[in-house]
Amino acid sequence: MSQNATLPAEHTSFTPRARPNPTRLFYVAAAVIVLALTFIGFHHFYLYGKSYPGRDITPPIRTLIISHGIAMSGWLVLFLLQPLLVASGNRRVHMALGKLGAIYATAIFILGVCVAVQSARVSPPDMKLWGLLPKQFMAVPLIAVIIFALFVAVGVWQRKRPAIHRPMMLLATLSVLSAAVSRIDFINNLYVGTLWESLFGPFFATLILGALLLLAKCALTRSFDKWFTIGLGAQTLAFALTMQLATTPLWDHFASALVH
Repeated sequence: MSQNATLPAEHTSFTPRARPNPTRLFYVAAAVIVLALTFIGFHHFYLYGKSYPGRDITPPIRTLIISHGIAMSGWLVLFLLQPLLVASGNRRVHMALGKLGAIYATAIFILGVCVAVQSARVSPPDMKLWGLLPKQFMAVPLIAVIIFALFVAVGVWQRKRPAIHRPMMLLATLSVLSAAVSRIDFINNLYVGTLWESLFGPFFATLILGALLLLAKCALTRSFDKWFTIGLGAQTLAFALTMQLATTPLWDHFASALVH
């Protein structure tokens, strides 16, 4: 037989490479965006050990603030690692880390509540943030971390239903992202002094990000994400109610009890 003879067809066939799952790609990209915005917003903390906008961290709660910052940074790294594990086929590791993540989220909730209360306690009583006095502003981080915990709880509960689990964990992370985004001046300057500030305060830019991510996911997957939409709508309503609740006598009474 000639050495140049053509090989049989079965020896020259090949298996086409599988196309990347667009949903998995979306959550990896979303995690990268969240991590980048957090670094930009808290770059004074990460690079110089300072608070925004470059002042020293308040001494009485310095250790608490640093502990909270480290814990939240770990959560964001975990939030990026989890979809990467799924995309690479390491589901067992993903599930094992998910169990630890649920416990970790509880620690973040406790730290978040402590930071909200202690920050209001040590802040000058006449200082204003987003038009709110310290006890009023305490509603912003306190309710945000409660919303975070609720979304995590739903995500853990529905961990075997990815269509619900994934958007709930993303929305949980977005719930506390406002702490970073509200420290990015060029973003906030776009709506400070407008109706959107009075309605949503420091939450507005994060809600816009959530809406953009929802649109991007629908376009990328060519499907409508019902659970992401429902969750984002609930989050938007909760943030709007937070800003209105913060200035009521009811909240003042509750906040005073926590602070004193």
